[in-house]
Amino acid sequence: MAAGKEIRTKIKSVENTRKITRAMEMVAAAKMRKAQERMRAARPYAEKIGNVAAHLSQANPEYKHPFVVKRENEKRVGLIVVTTDKGLCGGLNTNVLRLVVNKMKQWDVAKLGVDVTAIGNKGLGFMQRTGANVVSHMIALGDTPHMERLIGPVKVMLDAYMEGRIDALYVVYNRFVNTMKQEPTLTQLLPLAAEPSDKPVHHWDYIYEPDAKSVVDGLLTRYIEALIYQAVAENMASEQSARMVAMKAASDNAKNVIEELKLVYNKTRQAAITKELSEIVAGAAAV
Repeated sequence: MAAGKEIRTKIKSVENTRKITRAMEMVAAAKMRKAQERMRAARPYAEKIGNVAAHLSQANPEYKHPFVVKRENEKRVGLIVVTTDKGLCGGLNTNVLRLVVNKMKQWDVAKLGVDVTAIGNKGLGFMQRTGANVVSHMIALGDTPHMERLIGPVKVMLDAYMEGRIDALYVVYNRFVNTMKQEPTLTQLLPLAAEPSDKPVHHWDYIYEPDAKSVVDGLLTRYIEALIYQAVAENMASEQSARMVAMKAASDNAKNVIEELKLVYNKTRQAAITKELSEIVAGAAAV
């Protein structure tokens, strides 16, 4: 019964694995609800301030912030890559990093240099392995995004844009659609431009108090903060959803494997018993 003992050991091992994946599934489900609530609560503010900032880029005030001025002859771009710190979430990181690689290839063909800010351990490791120029990074995000921690690495990119070292800034992350679907999304942060669907028939203008520079500087800073926070919140909601689905699939697969191993074990045990009975009968007949 050596073979039967090995099968029993395999069954016990798969059962232990299934307990772990079930526990991870339930933990991910609990975290997913909180992450989705946080993400949905932040969406209206991010959309509204994005609209205001887009309208501001079409206005003709006495002061134009560098964030709204499109630069000619782009030579270098910045890319903020938002991924997860942990794995076991299906193809979530693979999909977003594939989008990053394809975009970087297009920039390479166009002779554009790329500076990268990595938010999340998976993206940082991938960018370092590919030899990308990582200028800042942020890992160990936890389950709740904190703006005061995120703005530090992002400010490196904003300073580079203000100083002219990069001519455009993009952010790539997983946009949460529903529990079963998350879309890798690439969004241009700078220079600020109107949405493609916007076709204004007039110029926007505003009355500034106390002055245009103070208001515009503050607004555009909040705009960048809101979009980065929203990207991280969306990615966290996507992470927990993908992990819950992946762990459920793993638990279901483990259950199928256990059933198959039990069937093999029963067949092996039955064959061993039959063989022993045959030997007993043969021995009795010989006597």
